[in-house]
Amino acid sequence: MSILIHINACPGVGKLTIARELTPLLGARLIDNHAIYNVAFALTEFKSDAFHAAVRAVRTVAFDCILALPAEVPVILTNAHFTDGGFGPENWQAVRDLADRRGVPLAVVILDCSAEENRRRIEDPSRIGKGALRDPDAVARLQARQLIDHGGDFTLRLDVTELEAASAARQIADWLAGQRTAAPPH
Repeated sequence: MSILIHINACPGVGKLTIARELTPLLGARLIDNHAIYNVAFALTEFKSDAFHAAVRAVRTVAFDCILALPAEVPVILTNAHFTDGGFGPENWQAVRDLADRRGVPLAVVILDCSAEENRRRIEDPSRIGKGALRDPDAVARLQARQLIDHGGDFTLRLDVTELEAASAARQIADWLAGQRTAAPPH
């Protein structure tokens, strides 16, 4: 299926874990948000002009590589974009533009999770050393913010509080299969 899938959720909800399960189901390529952000996190001050410039530069290289893929290769992106941040909407628009440039629909998947389960997941030792947020208080503040959920050709909101990653991925794949002919690209 020719499509760009953007999984948006708070840190620790399971974006990458679910995306890794979804990738082989779709024969897709996966770009996790940390693949784009980690250079900036490692080499610049968070939210500085240099940070934003580094993210933009790495995003440009990644998106150029995506554009070089055949359009029939599905691509999955993960991120945590919120409506109230200037940089989140900019990145969100860049994803919308990428789908348009590829000539494929943009499927938006918003993952939700209970605060208690999100706290448990965020503190999981498997997140150590991956550049992933592990502070439960910071995640609690993020959960109070609204995730961007507009601009896709199709949108799925999925509560993964009680779902294993493989089950969530299967639900997303089934939903995507149902969208195949539901609407033309944006």
